[in-house]
Amino acid sequence: MHIIVGGAGQVGSATARTLLKRGKPVTVVTRNADHGADLQKAGARIVVADVRDTDGLRQVFRTGRRAFLLNPPAAPSTDTDKEERANLAAIVTALDGSGLEKVVLASTYGARPGERCGDLTVLHEFEEALKAQPIATAINRGAYYMSNWGGMLDAVQASGKLPSFLPADLSIPMVAPQDLGEAAAARLLEPVDETDLRYVEGPEHYTPRNVASAFSEALDKTIDVEVIPRERWVETFEQFGFSKPAAQSYARMTGTVVDETTTKLDNVKRGRTTLQSYVDDLVKNAR
Repeated sequence: MHIIVGGAGQVGSATARTLLKRGKPVTVVTRNADHGADLQKAGARIVVADVRDTDGLRQVFRTGRRAFLLNPPAAPSTDTDKEERANLAAIVTALDGSGLEKVVLASTYGARPGERCGDLTVLHEFEEALKAQPIATAINRGAYYMSNWGGMLDAVQASGKLPSFLPADLSIPMVAPQDLGEAAAARLLEPVDETDLRYVEGPEHYTPRNVASAFSEALDKTIDVEVIPRERWVETFEQFGFSKPAAQSYARMTGTVVDETTTKLDNVKRGRTTLQSYVDDLVKNAR
């Protein structure tokens, strides 16, 4: 049995569906049973649990042999770093005595030690905590999520503008949730001792201008990039409903993405989903 924490989210559900298509038994852990309805129809077992309930989560882990872990995102109105650190601590505690033989973690490009840099520092802490415990741990670091642009669809349609914290012509690796899910499923199915650090990105690098062009093609209307100046990042995140600590953390994380895009990586796995196909499906499913 494969346990998928956060299995109702985009990456978790892609992982679960990939395993189900290969005939593997899957248990999806979710906070809301309704969110797992489609996966249940596809053959998954659905378990409602809160990752902060360490005893309950440990009992779920004990029903399987391998698990996919991701850190559930905290509501942006909270102190996201604090909340997500509490999540990862609870998940790691639940692994103790679980009997699992292997876990696969969804981490991120640019993960590093430190404070107040969003996923970059929180997920690095998750990586280190998993390395310090006895269960074999494989880590996949994902590139910039194409789905980060997906939440802007309504605003893009209404305004004809694509808001971007990134410079319009900054080329960075991006990746679709489907490709991350397929990469995670592949690691769950590998031998226990396959634990090397891997990076996952899409078939090409893209710019925000490429994203705007993809929306233009899918929506059949002109979409222009509207770059938000760095000095307005914190203010803009707060306008989007982020708490001040979360806005500061996300702004710092964004700055790191902008300033460190030239880093070359080894052991990169490239998915098949292009930016255009991702945006086409996004628009199609929204209609």
